[in-house]
Amino acid sequence: MPKFLIQASYTAEGTKGLLREGASGRRAAVDQVVTGLGGTVEAMYFVFGEDDLVIIVDFPDPVSMAAASLTVKASGALHTRATPLLTLDEIDEAARRQVAFRAPGA
Repeated sequence: MPKFLIQASYTAEGTKGLLREGASGRRAAVDQVVTGLGGTVEAMYFVFGEDDLVIIVDFPDPVSMAAASLTVKASGALHTRATPLLTLDEIDEAARRQVAFRAPGA
């Protein structure tokens, strides 16, 4: 299953919701979204800095990740970005593939 790193920052309204329901309430909401699309939550952490939250999830396909992302962003409570995570074996496979490429000016 494709794995994704989700980094999120709460808007002011999203932070108010977090304060009302707590971290465990938000974890339940994340689990509901992810499992509802056939995925699993591997890890979820609150963090300091530019992001407020990092989550590692497995989804059956990239379209499921996109569906979750669109729905969450439409709420206006969070700003998110999702990064596909690749295994070492996947990178080894990519390194073995032949790619026809000409650098600019070459």
